[in-house]
This record gives sequence, structure tokens and C-alpha cells, in this order.
Amino acid sequence: MINRLADFLDFSVEMTCHTRFELLGTGQAEAYFETAQRAVGGVLDDLLDRYRDLPRSDQREAALRVQILGDEKLGPVARAIIKLWYIGIWYALPRSWTQKYGARPDNASLMVSPASYAEGLLWSAIGAHPPGAKAPGYGSWAGPPVIPTFAGYAPERSLAPSVMQTGSGQVSPQHAAKPQHPPS
Repeated sequence: MINRLADFLDFSVEMTCHTRFELLGTGQAEAYFETAQRAVGGVLDDLLDRYRDLPRSDQREAALRVQILGDEKLGPVARAIIKLWYIGIWYALPRSWTQKYGARPDNASLMVSPASYAEGLLWSAIGAHPPGAKAPGYGSWAGPPVIPTFAGYAPERSLAPSVMQTGSGQVSPQHAAKPQHPPS
């Protein structure tokens, strides 16, 4: 028997660059899976089947881009799932998609649960707390957020400009940001 929630989590891990532990830690995995299932029906099965059949090789990233994200049927669904994890909102698929592949009554933009905003991956991705939802502590918003490093990418310095200034208002040399070039 195929465990679709497990497949959904495997797909989500690869598409969000967050671990299974982090995704399960949101407490939203089942709600997000059920939301996607109601919104697109059997197309979610098609997406997960295609994902499961991708090569496990150095060609995997290219295959993800072409066979899923580049597919006119599966790509919009994949992107909606990514947005769902990051923002906690299911965005209705475009009218052109529903005209071609079928409209479903549950394919409407919606906040999945009261917790989905606070648990969105957006907040950990930008190194911040969701305003009004998780109090980070007194004065924590006085400084800029610290952008976390993701697995496989370790820049020499933060991409955010430094706010450390000298008494004259100039950025001190030891805190001056060096230009960064993301990996290709």
C-alpha cells in the first residue's frame, strides 16, 4: 500500500529545503496534505507518482525542474504546495489551469488553519518571528534578522548589510559586507 502522506512529505522536503523533522514540527503536515488533496484530487497522486519515479542521481534537480515544475499540469500544483508550506495559505490554481484540468469546489484560496500563519516556513527562512503570533522577546526586533544558513550553502558572510557603525555613522571596516555570489 502506498503511503501518500509519506510521499507528500518526501516531495515537500525536497521542494522546501527543510527537513522532514522541521516539516512535521509545524504540526501542519496532515492538514496541508488534505488541503492539497481536496483542491486538486487525483492530480496530487499524479504529482507524487511522478516525483517518486524521478531518478536518484546527479540528474535529479534537472528532472525536478523539467518533469514537475516545468510540467503545465503538475507545475502549478507543486508551486502551490511550496507556497502552502512557506506561507500557510493554499492559493487557488489559476483559471486557465482549472479550465484545462477541471475545477474543484475546494480549489479556493484559504488559510489552512489558525496555526498555519505562525508555522509557515517563511519565518525560519528569513530568521524572524511571525509578528503578532510568536513573541520573540522584548527588543528582539531592534536589530536585523539573521539569515540562517541552509544545508549545502555556507556563504563567508551574511548577505545582509551590517548595521555596525562607527561613531561617525560610517560602517566599520571589520563589519563591511563583502560582495557575495550565490553558488551556481
